[in-house]
Amino acid sequence: MTTLEVRDLTKTFHRHRAVGGVSFTLTAGRTVALVGESGSGKSTIARMIARLVRPTSGEITLTGPDGEPVPSRRYRDHVQMIFQDPFASLNPFHTVEHHLARPLLLHGRTRAEVPHLLERVSLTPDFARRRPHELSGGQRQRVAIARALAPGATVIVADEPVSMLDVSIRLGVLKLLDRLQREEDLAVLYITHDLATAQHFSDEVLVMHRGRIVERGPGDDVLLRPQHPYTRQLAAAAPDPETRFLQGGPS
Repeated sequence: MTTLEVRDLTKTFHRHRAVGGVSFTLTAGRTVALVGESGSGKSTIARMIARLVRPTSGEITLTGPDGEPVPSRRYRDHVQMIFQDPFASLNPFHTVEHHLARPLLLHGRTRAEVPHLLERVSLTPDFARRRPHELSGGQRQRVAIARALAPGATVIVADEPVSMLDVSIRLGVLKLLDRLQREEDLAVLYITHDLATAQHFSDEVLVMHRGRIVERGPGDDVLLRPQHPYTRQLAAAAPDPETRFLQGGPS
C-alpha cells in the first residue's frame, strides 16, 4: 500500500512563514481534504508535495506498496498534481493526444495508452484529436486528470480542482475523482476552501488557518461538531453540495 507521510513541514518566504509544522499521512484508497481560506498555506503544501517548491524544513516520505521508500528519481512516477485552472494548464497549440502522450513517453510507457486514459476519465478516444479551445472547462479538467494518471501515479494532489469550473459541472468532476480513488486505490489530497464538498468526498478533513492545521477528523465530525472557532465559521457558511451543485454530465 502506497503511503505518503508529511512530517513537521514548514515553508518560509522572505521572513513570512506560509506553512508551520504541518503533519499528515496520505494512504492508498483514501482521500484527505485540506480546507482553508485563500492564503492559509494550502497550495504551498501542494507544491511542496509535488516538488515544485522546496520545504524550509520537515520531511515528505513516499513508501511504495512493498513497504520500501520510493527512490527520489521515481518520486514523480507516483506523485502527480492536478492544477486549479484547466484553461491555463493545457498548451493551446497542442492536441489532447500530445498532452497525454508526453508524460506516458517520459515515464517509459507508450502512446497506445492514450485512448484508455481518456476512457478512464469518461471521455471518448476521439477527444485525442482535439485542441484545448475545442473543449469545455470540465472536459479540459478531465484531460488534466488523465495527464496526472499517465505516469502511473498512486498519489494525486488536487489543488482546488473545480473552483474554476461552472457550478453545473463541478459535481461531475468531483465524482470522477472519487470513483478513480476507489477503483484504482489512489491516495488523494483534495485541497479546497469548501468544507461541504470536503465532508462529502473525503475520509478525513484537515482545517488549515494561517499556515497551521487547527482541526482534523472525519468529515461529519468536523462539519457537524466543529471545535475550533475558525472551523465553526467555515461550517456555518457551508451548504449541502448535493443541493448546491446541479448534476452535470462529462462536460
